[in-house]
Amino acid sequence: MANSIGQGIFQFTKPISIIGAAAITGKKEGEGPMSAYFDRICKDSYFGQTTWEQAEGALQQETVSLALEKAGLQPEQIDGILAGDLVNQCTSSSYGLRGLNLPFLGIYGACSTMSEGLLLASILTDSGAGSHFVAATSSHFSTAERQFRFPLSYGAQRTPTAQWTCTASGAAVLSAMPQAGAPRVTGGCIGFIRDLGVTDANHMGAAMAPAAADTYARWFQATGTKPNDYDAIVTGDLGIIGSELFCDLLMKQGYDAVNVHQDCGAKMFDPETQDTHAGGSGCGCAGSLLCGYFLKQLQHGTMRRILFAATGALLSPMLVQQGESIPSISHLVELQADM
Repeated sequence: MANSIGQGIFQFTKPISIIGAAAITGKKEGEGPMSAYFDRICKDSYFGQTTWEQAEGALQQETVSLALEKAGLQPEQIDGILAGDLVNQCTSSSYGLRGLNLPFLGIYGACSTMSEGLLLASILTDSGAGSHFVAATSSHFSTAERQFRFPLSYGAQRTPTAQWTCTASGAAVLSAMPQAGAPRVTGGCIGFIRDLGVTDANHMGAAMAPAAADTYARWFQATGTKPNDYDAIVTGDLGIIGSELFCDLLMKQGYDAVNVHQDCGAKMFDPETQDTHAGGSGCGCAGSLLCGYFLKQLQHGTMRRILFAATGALLSPMLVQQGESIPSISHLVELQADM
């Protein structure tokens, strides 16, 4: 069972193994610096479908199926899947996964969905509610851009602070039974909703940085650790600008993370050659880099202990248009190599 060490903070007495993970991306992501770590790169942005929404559903379904294959499991052996996305009512997840016939829990944490799903799946696995759970998420440039910003045909000019929604998906299979060499979930921190008054929907890094800094500071305080105790402290998609703000905010609380901080949004693209401005974003940004890159580093022993905290902006286009500020959230999971 998990031990509570603070408000919304816990550590597992028996680690949860991640026995299979998969990451699939679109063409632009496959042209970036992280391309070698993805399982598949699809050059067809429709993924063989007729609409963008169907495309994202197909992307997530393919990613989950591949993760199950890599874990050596069939759908009937899965006790539940926790999945979500950015499309209204999380329909990319529900429509995309309906053919797999899995017990389904739809979740929404905006771009923090991967860490939220991993957190909840770990708790369910630890509770004895089942032996195998899956955490999955996805995003698609064309579905998210027209929902949260402008219609694609409008051709709006992107601001320097704007980020590029990734066409990507990540899925991880968790097991209550230890597996040699498999990365392990050893603890977690449930995020608080934080809002410092940012109202610009084209500056998500600034809106989300306070939540990430708050979650990390709470974890360090509860565990008595500091950033340099880890090989990496990872944020989801703060991007280039948001990452600087995150490190500044954490420094003000007494924690210097500059040398160990890595951000998925800043890593996904080459800003010089791919014209993505402040970096990548979207649920699939953090999901694909966790499952494609960071878990492999733990599996191969390149990293031994990391913290992963995806970040989400909990906005709606309507409320932003009404002048509301953008609240954000960040959930954290502690991951270790099987030592």
